[in-house]
Amino acid sequence: MNNSNQAYLSIGSNLGNRHLNLQKALLALCKKGVTILKTSAVYENAAVGFDGEDFLNACILTETSLSPTDLLEQLKKIESGFGRKKDAEEGYASRNIDLDILYFDDLILNGAGLSIPHPRMTLRNFVLKPLADIAPQVYHPVLHKDTRNLLQECKDKNKLQKTEHRLYKSRMELFSQLQFLAIEGNIGAGKSTLAKKIAEDFNAKLVLERFADNAFLPKFYKDQARYAFPLEMSFLADRYQQFTDDTSQFDLFKKFMVSDYDIFKSLIFAKITLQKEEFELYKKVFGFMYNEVKKPDIYVYLYQNTSRLLSNIKKRGRDYEQNISADYLEKINRGYLDFIKSHPHQNTLMIDLGTLDFVENNDDYEVILALLETRIIELTH
Repeated sequence: MNNSNQAYLSIGSNLGNRHLNLQKALLALCKKGVTILKTSAVYENAAVGFDGEDFLNACILTETSLSPTDLLEQLKKIESGFGRKKDAEEGYASRNIDLDILYFDDLILNGAGLSIPHPRMTLRNFVLKPLADIAPQVYHPVLHKDTRNLLQECKDKNKLQKTEHRLYKSRMELFSQLQFLAIEGNIGAGKSTLAKKIAEDFNAKLVLERFADNAFLPKFYKDQARYAFPLEMSFLADRYQQFTDDTSQFDLFKKFMVSDYDIFKSLIFAKITLQKEEFELYKKVFGFMYNEVKKPDIYVYLYQNTSRLLSNIKKRGRDYEQNISADYLEKINRGYLDFIKSHPHQNTLMIDLGTLDFVENNDDYEVILALLETRIIELTH
């Protein structure tokens, strides 16, 4: 990074989902031209100076080409984005997020809106203890004492509890906590496209469903009653073989796996297409296979309304899909929703796409990534 500076920041939260707030703030910093180099442990302590909920606090080491005043401006924008009001700057108050500059290189600055080092940092053990995690031997440029000595001399003896929370330095590091992400959805919802984008952006192994050469599929769309059972059985055999092969072969150079299907879709489609007796037989065979396959850390379901699905199907132009009816798509949607409801312990993230176009609009893609970020943070809580 050209003309880079190192800044130590203090970060705290005592409203809402405090751990989520801390992690989201770090990810917001990354989008502001700030690279996070180190993160401390996360500590819990009672509010100091006012009555409020307990805080979670941490410190981070950052690298940035921003000036101190520009960095402060970005911190304020992040705080504002978390709902912090201007009047909260006056005195102590609860807040979703609190970001402060402790050190900025060896700079000594005493301005009306910004003082560096932070003038109150030596008075609070909830600042000095996490700072000592990542900068034990860094010297205060005014007091000429390192963090360990400042902590020993600190008169603040309020209880400070180290938590099991962990903070990740980047979106890439956060996504790397996954082992397996499955993206599901109706025909034409965009699951393969999203899986490809995530695999490319986060260095994940891509697992795609391979079904275009299934000899029964074109016949099924013309005569569902006749070809439903052989189609579903062939799909099940193919998916089971592909899925077990793909998910059992780890790639040391990839962070995690992302697929555009989960094998449970076989049962969802089979319930829609098969007669009752056929389905009962199919269900028994499926049960043996499903018990053996890898389950996703997060199961994403892309929900899209039928009219948009039909439009997407027409746009991609696969001949054998052009006769798919709205009624059939409605049944598939209901089948997925029933599956999600019947598996409450599965870590499911349902995303209503609505008018989102994550292919053409990067802001819409960011909306989906933000939802995934939240769920991954909750998963790694």
